Amino acid sequence: MNVWQKASVLNYRVIVVLSLSMIAVAPVFSQTTPPRSVRQVKQNEPSEAIVSQLREAVRLLQLGKPNEAEPILRQVIAAAPRNPDAHNLLGTILDQRGQFQAAEREYRQALLLNPNLVSPLANLGVMLARTQRIAEAVDAFQSVLRMAPDHPQATINLGLLYAARGDYERAAQLLKRARDLQPNSFDILYNLGVSLYNLKEYDDATVALQSASSLSPRTAEPLYYLGLLAYALNQDETAQELWQRAITLKQEYGAANFMLGELMAKRHDYSNAKTYYEKALSQDAGKAVYHIRLGGAYLYLHDFNRAFEIFKSAAARFPDVQEIHYFLSVAARTRGESKLALAALQKALAINPNYADALALFGAILLDSGDVVEAEKLLRKAILANSNNYNANYNLGLLLTKQRKFDEALPILQLASKLLPENAEVHYQLFLTYSRMNRKADASQELEIFKRLQEQNKK
Repeated sequence: MNVWQKASVLNYRVIVVLSLSMIAVAPVFSQTTPPRSVRQVKQNEPSEAIVSQLREAVRLLQLGKPNEAEPILRQVIAAAPRNPDAHNLLGTILDQRGQFQAAEREYRQALLLNPNLVSPLANLGVMLARTQRIAEAVDAFQSVLRMAPDHPQATINLGLLYAARGDYERAAQLLKRARDLQPNSFDILYNLGVSLYNLKEYDDATVALQSASSLSPRTAEPLYYLGLLAYALNQDETAQELWQRAITLKQEYGAANFMLGELMAKRHDYSNAKTYYEKALSQDAGKAVYHIRLGGAYLYLHDFNRAFEIFKSAAARFPDVQEIHYFLSVAARTRGESKLALAALQKALAINPNYADALALFGAILLDSGDVVEAEKLLRKAILANSNNYNANYNLGLLLTKQRKFDEALPILQLASKLLPENAEVHYQLFLTYSRMNRKADASQELEIFKRLQEQNKK
């Protein structure tokens, strides 16, 4: 049973995105258009005194003196409550102080007074992003870009938000434009690299991430993603070096330790893989795949009791993850606990009735217990769910040979041998099937393959 192949259904990619708190709130004059001049609709024309006060408030904000600007803006609002610029500027002050509800009221009042103003809408988007109201922030920035397609800050912020929520295609389009606006921004280059990596545009992703790493050489995340790029291109030694450098910079880096475990497992070095998986799990126990990989490593190392403990604990923590119940069943079966194994499979199938791995294992357990009729039903259902499921094909072929239905069993076993050619057991079963069909040359060939694989397994 190739446990690792089964676990690959949860092959995990760790995505590190820019924290939304890093999207800076700036006064309107630095990230959007400046306050409107005195040219307004005639009935809303501000007095010269109001214009002078607004200019003074802007000057104080530019000097970093919001406490001095605030009373001026409140005086303006008292005298001219329908002036949208005053509400917008007061909103930026309240926003910077973390008074988000009050800031939102000011921004929305400015937009109510003039829905065509870009600056309060852009500032509102920033505030929404900072307060984790992501969908609303996206809507706000999209509206800004409809009104002003070349708006720099909205382009940058919307690109970062798209990257944060995994909309990499849209993120890449905007972040490429943002890179032209700010070519030396770590956040833009890093998130652009992450987006391009997820779009499998590896060459451009490498350039962006290398540039980000050059700008911030003590930051681990670009190195981690450069490692993922190397790994995707089968440059395993480079990937290993990059992930180790990332861990040097950020010791509690579960994702990097996990990928080092993946690299060791790829080399069939399950002892070292186990060590890295354990580190990853200790640093981030909230990822189901970390539990699965660690338990899988213990299965490969034949430490079935430890594997059982890991999967049992994980099943309690992640009751809705079907793969964990499946592997708990695998581990329970290695301990001879068939009832527990079947109970775990029933939980997996309650989550997904067409889960081929669980159906195949259920059928195999029933076959072992002699319930051939139910076993065959389950194995055929597993093949319907996934025709390339090795365990379902192997065990159905085994069942049919026991019933002496060799002609029917043969193509099923042949498919199983193509699915996992390095698995000795299927070649032995093919040897028996060919022998009973008097196909001596084929039987001899399968026996030789079986012996070679057995010898390799011993080594």
